[in-house]
Amino acid sequence: MATSLTTGRPWRVILLFTLPLMIGNVVQQMYHFADTIVVGRLLGVDALAAVGATGSLLFLLLGFAWGLTSGFAIPTAQAYGAMDAAGVRRSVATGAVLSGITTILLTVGAPLLAHPALVLLQTPPELLADATIFTQISFLGAGALMFFNFLSAVIRAIGDSRTPLIFLIVSCGLNVVLVIAAIAWLGMGVAGAALATVIAQAVSVLLCLEFVRRRIPELHLRREDWRITRVDIVRHLRLGLPMGFQASIIAIGALTVQVALNTLGGEAIAAYTAASRVDGLAVALLQSMSLAVSMYVAQNYGAGRPDRIRRGVVQATWIAIGTAVALGILLISFGGPIVRIFVGDGADEVVHLAVSMLVINGLSYTALGVLFVTRGALQGLGNAVIPTVTGVVELIARAAAAILLGSLFGFIGVAWSNPLAWISAAVILIPSYIRAHKRLATMPMAPMTITPTTPIAVIGPVDGSMTVETVVTQPVPLPAYPSRMRQVLRRRSGSARRLTRKR
Repeated sequence: MATSLTTGRPWRVILLFTLPLMIGNVVQQMYHFADTIVVGRLLGVDALAAVGATGSLLFLLLGFAWGLTSGFAIPTAQAYGAMDAAGVRRSVATGAVLSGITTILLTVGAPLLAHPALVLLQTPPELLADATIFTQISFLGAGALMFFNFLSAVIRAIGDSRTPLIFLIVSCGLNVVLVIAAIAWLGMGVAGAALATVIAQAVSVLLCLEFVRRRIPELHLRREDWRITRVDIVRHLRLGLPMGFQASIIAIGALTVQVALNTLGGEAIAAYTAASRVDGLAVALLQSMSLAVSMYVAQNYGAGRPDRIRRGVVQATWIAIGTAVALGILLISFGGPIVRIFVGDGADEVVHLAVSMLVINGLSYTALGVLFVTRGALQGLGNAVIPTVTGVVELIARAAAAILLGSLFGFIGVAWSNPLAWISAAVILIPSYIRAHKRLATMPMAPMTITPTTPIAVIGPVDGSMTVETVVTQPVPLPAYPSRMRQVLRRRSGSARRLTRKR
């Protein structure tokens, strides 16, 4: 259901919008947990390491797709906040066309690059065959991932973060069932794990399309909406490409980490894979704040409410810090038993290395939480430069730490690459948002208007009968509507007053 993020207490609005995102990320990570457990337990540590060896390469391109579609949804949220119905539809059409073009490029080109790229990353020979198969199948199904992310982002852009959560739960549940069936029953190995993910995501795309058709008339596109202009394309690419490149830049740093791990052997790769699954849950929870803040800021920016942006971002920062501290304590305290679920008995060295990484990351989540909030706020304001710059900074910091510290301290040195990248990016993002925060204080706010309301039923005599005597209105802030919307509101307001006089 479409929801405006431009009214209500900012912290409450952001938190309520974030919770479904957090639950969705937990569900998604639970799928990764199940996937890792099935692969590690049924196929062995080498198969687990082979799947783990593909993570950075997949993130390089599929992460780009995720960032791209998230950027395409920001103009949608801004148009929705401004109550520009035509602008919402035109934004959705533009994003759909650009997502389709990107899907074609990924599906055709990426599978051909899988094997050479894994060789270039110095993937151990005993892992190369399984890693190649897993990567190629994942890339061939890139379209399902791309459009599920795009449709979810668009639905969230109009304030509905619950429906994508429901579809994600269905997708992840189906994914787990298919992974078990493909590996345990059909004997398809790691290829079955990749294929299960593609099928489950394709089902979620169909669910999203059917939901939009039935329940969200605001997103029903008309023929004229597909007549997108060069201005529409440039605007969406100006936000989508930097967010996509930002994810890819981070992934390049992760590739550097992968190379450093590949030189340390299968145990190090398996430990990093297992630790990343646990760490990924915490990171995903904090990342939910970034997306929620981005949509909140975009809608309020479109509605002309800089005061709500200022309050909301500050309150979201404190929520993120509190969440980061709690997550750090949990992972440091219970990381060991969780890691053992993935690898079973007889892999003490893998567990020891993975726990060391979780302790290092858990102590650094506060910086990551602040990073996500400030980055999301800047992206919601349409500032794509600084977030991209911080992506480059993360790349440099992560690569330098993995290479230099990895050569000096082995696995522990590589494990420090993520926290150092987070801290380096936060050092740039915090001053950048503070400057934007000050500029928002000088922006004019949308005028206060009287909203048209429907008659309110007032309880009458004690016998339970009811009577309608009056219309109650109160001033609430609204954006400057397009002229057509003003006319509609005037007509509705006049109809309400005439109805009241008749009664």
